[in-house]
Amino acid sequence: MSSATQTPVSVAEGHIDPAAAFVPVQTRSARPTSFEPDDFGIPTGREVNWKHTPQRIIEPLLQDVSDRSDAVTITVNAPSVVSVGTLASGESPRGEFFVPEDRIAAVTWKQDDNATYIRVPSGVETAEPVVITVQGHGGVAHAHVVLVAEPQSRAKVVLRHHGTLAFGENVEIIVRDGAHLEVVSVQQWDDDAVHAASHQARVDKDASLRHTTVSFGGALTRVNPSLQLSGTGSHGEMFGLSYADAGQHLESQVYLHHKGAQTRGDVLFKSALQGEGARTVWIGDVLIGPDATGTDSYEANRNLVLTEGARADSIPNLEIETGDIRGAGHASATGRFDDEQLFYLQARGISEEEARRLVVMGFLTEIVQKIGIDSLEAELMTAIEAELTREVVQ
Repeated sequence: MSSATQTPVSVAEGHIDPAAAFVPVQTRSARPTSFEPDDFGIPTGREVNWKHTPQRIIEPLLQDVSDRSDAVTITVNAPSVVSVGTLASGESPRGEFFVPEDRIAAVTWKQDDNATYIRVPSGVETAEPVVITVQGHGGVAHAHVVLVAEPQSRAKVVLRHHGTLAFGENVEIIVRDGAHLEVVSVQQWDDDAVHAASHQARVDKDASLRHTTVSFGGALTRVNPSLQLSGTGSHGEMFGLSYADAGQHLESQVYLHHKGAQTRGDVLFKSALQGEGARTVWIGDVLIGPDATGTDSYEANRNLVLTEGARADSIPNLEIETGDIRGAGHASATGRFDDEQLFYLQARGISEEEARRLVVMGFLTEIVQKIGIDSLEAELMTAIEAELTREVVQ
């Protein structure tokens, strides 16, 4: 297990004190990892992965203290062909791929000694999704979840989060050769909830993963998905949707690592913001490794600011370590309503209020429709409508 340390800067002509100087972490791939919370220390807010996150709000999840037993209830509803169990620390396949990148992930690893384990057997295709429901009852809790799609299997998994809680969550995803897995994480917390999650996935040869994050609720919700395309011909998609209201902080730090050859990756996150102090943060890191020849990769972030006082931070980053690729690119845009769209709709007799509603719904629907579960898509569209109604009332 690696230690969360940084490499000392080399001394040059006596101008640098080797006891005090360290190379700062410049890239996502160089970020320190460890299973021990104390190797990370308490963030100061100056670290690259913490400087956008309100430290005061996240503080309860930084403490390495035992969970209160009645703080959370986790239930699993799965088709009979899917194996459901638990994994202790050190019990395979827990830890086969997952390594904490920050203190909260390390605390969560340590605190949950009975990780929820979902395994889709080889060759199985499920007709209904696996649904994991997290219900918070107040206090602080942590949970580690392991999702494994065995070779040539196909399945969908939905993680649902409700109630009030300070919740640290690790989700470890392994998609083995030729398998196809779709994971949807929906955050519909009460207004005072705090949620920090680290999702780490590995996709093997000729396998594919579609990972979607949807965040509406919580005072602070930080879901960081990390996807490694390790096998030749693997394919990964990461989509996200968030709707931030006044005083709400919704954050995602995304990492797409092309490790194997002939891999394809697509990242698209969209956010809508309204109200004083509403804030979204999106950091998108893509690494195309030296062996990832023939790679095709693209990431984009789009933010729609609906009112004054809202703020969206969008930071795309791209590292390429081989010149033999099909294509790679990134894009970011943050803006207000398109006046031409509003004018077009109003010119056809649609009221300004209804025109704004149609623009927002059209903007976010693209992500909702990628989920592929009709009942959940309808529910999320209703939730977006409710958010728009809240805007009108305010």
